[in-house]
Amino acid sequence: MTRLLNQLLDRALRVDSDAVLNDGSVTVSSNGQVAADIKRALTMLKAEAYDEKSATFDYARMRASDPYRALRDCTARLNTFDPGTLTTREKRLAFWINLYNALILDAVISFNVRESVTRDLGFFRRAAYRVGGMRFSADDIEHGVLRGNRHHPLLPFSQFARHDPRLAFSIQPLDPRIHAALNCASRSCPPIAVYDAEHIDPQLDWAMRGFVNTTTRIDLTHRSVELSPIFKWYAVDFGERESVLDWIAQTLEDANSREWLAENRARVRIKYAWYNWSLAVKIEPPIVDAIPVKRLGAPGFWRDDKTNFLAFLTRAYRELSQASWETVLGNLRTKD
Repeated sequence: MTRLLNQLLDRALRVDSDAVLNDGSVTVSSNGQVAADIKRALTMLKAEAYDEKSATFDYARMRASDPYRALRDCTARLNTFDPGTLTTREKRLAFWINLYNALILDAVISFNVRESVTRDLGFFRRAAYRVGGMRFSADDIEHGVLRGNRHHPLLPFSQFARHDPRLAFSIQPLDPRIHAALNCASRSCPPIAVYDAEHIDPQLDWAMRGFVNTTTRIDLTHRSVELSPIFKWYAVDFGERESVLDWIAQTLEDANSREWLAENRARVRIKYAWYNWSLAVKIEPPIVDAIPVKRLGAPGFWRDDKTNFLAFLTRAYRELSQASWETVLGNLRTKD
């Protein structure tokens, strides 16, 4: 039944269940080195096109870069890579987390995503690599492998059917910290990082701590705590209400907040923030052409230079698809 439901869903979303992003001829057999090569390529991509401060990618720069070509070469070798050679839980976690994040980046470029991955309702099922002769979509990696074959938050059936050979790679028990490591190319997603088996546990701790401390808001007056909706969507992974608050309390850096939450845990009201699915793309601040006669707001500007002001408004309006009014005004170049 699960297999049939997945097939029907793919058909409804117009997802070709055979299509992958890493089709192509491979001249040599792959081995365990491919996991290290993907990690290396992802590290180079971050150095090339990722802005740590804003947690955004310059996709145009990445598309034309050598690291992206290196990643594509690595993923082609996944066809002949046997993930069963990853013998430890730590190796499997690091490999599949890195592969998920690489796949999302690759899919944004390959599908020419401009605004949001959610504009295509089938994006996470359409984005896929062939690994060891089997197709793994982003949903397959997240829900089938990393979440131990739990169902998608919006679907009532598990990701893999009972006799699906990909079940052999399902990681159990589930580690909820993966939700702070998976980057879905959206502005409210956790920042992207590169994981390695030797340090996966402290890395996941760091990821979870950073995500909680940047997304959690505590309102002492109204006795409420605002969380990322990830804690709502995946409540089954984190546990019931008390367990979710335990996760938050354990990772908050501010001692006063931890103490307050511990004392008020039974009475605190949980709210969930709005999730921004806009593409986390780095956009250079727009430059509005100089207004030639007088500075904006100079004496006589509003009375004598109405044409200039209208021209300014027209140019600024064009920029609003990429930036706010504050950005436009802040980057206005004028001259005497």
